[in-house]
Amino acid sequence: MSPRRRPAAALLAALLALPAAGCSSGGSTERTEQATAAATLLGRFEDSGVTVTVALRDWHDGAGTLELSFAPEEAGFHLYAVDLPPDGVDGVGRPTTARTDGALGTTAPLAVAAPVRRLALEGIAEPVPVYPDGPVTATLPVRAAGTGPAVVHIGYAACSETNGCLIPVADHPVPLTVTPTGPTAAPSGSSPTATPR
Repeated sequence: MSPRRRPAAALLAALLALPAAGCSSGGSTERTEQATAAATLLGRFEDSGVTVTVALRDWHDGAGTLELSFAPEEAGFHLYAVDLPPDGVDGVGRPTTARTDGALGTTAPLAVAAPVRRLALEGIAEPVPVYPDGPVTATLPVRAAGTGPAVVHIGYAACSETNGCLIPVADHPVPLTVTPTGPTAAPSGSSPTATPR
């Protein structure tokens, strides 16, 4: 073997040895499966061009985090930021919202880790805060306020700079049941109302 090929052969041998040294992709797959297993699906619905999934993460000592995923069904659509005023800016847009009632309370406001961009629209006094086009995930810290029925009320609006806006969704109910071991999806056919606290 020529001297030039020895480094390449050594590199190939080192790469082939990686799985034996514990550097396989299997660990990454296991971590992904564990992360998925850590979330409990509580509800899913499609309304006004957006698929919304509600899951529960990290439930310990009567508290955890609701993870809400908002996925516009068509490319080029965005959601509005949580800090948008309730009636939008000059009537344009609706904030992304989630609130609870019944046997589940919140311990902090809804938060989205996605960057906010300010969208300037013709005829609107100030730029409108929106998330990037496509799916966004929000988190809502929650705590049990007893056991029994609870509801997560979700609101949002999806818009496109080229295709206009879809009808806003206000207070879409996701019924839950809070048990001693945490919130679960309410049985099918149950009422979305919760007993006031």
